[in-house]
Amino acid sequence: MKIARFSVDADPRYAILDEEEDELIVLAGDPMFSGFQTTGERIPIASAKLLAPVIPRSKVVCVGLNYPAHKEDMGQQAPSANPLIFLKPNTAVVGPGDAIRLPSVEGRIVHEGELAVVIGKIAKDVPRERALDYVFGYTIANDVSARDQMLADGQWARAKGYDTFCPIGPVIETEIDPSNLDIQTWVDGEPRRHGNTSEMIYPVDEIIAFASSVFTLLPGDLILMGTPPGLGGFVDGQVVDIEIEGIGTLSNPAKNK
Repeated sequence: MKIARFSVDADPRYAILDEEEDELIVLAGDPMFSGFQTTGERIPIASAKLLAPVIPRSKVVCVGLNYPAHKEDMGQQAPSANPLIFLKPNTAVVGPGDAIRLPSVEGRIVHEGELAVVIGKIAKDVPRERALDYVFGYTIANDVSARDQMLADGQWARAKGYDTFCPIGPVIETEIDPSNLDIQTWVDGEPRRHGNTSEMIYPVDEIIAFASSVFTLLPGDLILMGTPPGLGGFVDGQVVDIEIEGIGTLSNPAKNK
């Protein structure tokens, strides 16, 4: 089931996406808390603006260097004892079609197309065998990064934390197996990154268990699972498209501030 958050000249609402009819089946409330009761209203997708399908209450947890080939791209080939996790602020989140605002900084701004896990209920010290019980669904994320700032600062908070540096969407898919999904990224139609979630060093259940041992995860929090390898730079005026099998395509233009 694909869940969308949308607006039509009004406050945000939620809907089930009917792909065959290109319509939104409007829900009575936020399905994460209110279930999937429908109102009987249907709205053509073309008449609505899709929004970020969730706004995290507290945080976006990210996993770094979770694909072996990407670790090699970054010059880090040695295995890690634990997953590398870091945070993005929820103010970085924007939705499909929203502009990635490029700050006036030296060096490259890069895209990182990733599978994003949407947490559905409070999770703390979750055992791995039960970790997927805490998942509401999955969406697409772009972990935008000021790469040269990462290297200059020696840590990643500033480089990855700018407003608009976490586009997500276009929908949340609630019924999908995250273990074998193709991920592709294009810039202006040029292939840039390609991989499959089966290549991840740490799979979804292990990451949820590990992250919940550090942070209490709240409903709506996101976990970004890392990016496959590839060329990452983009500039003002270009469009970044990220497709994940079974979920859809997230598209965002880049604009200078």
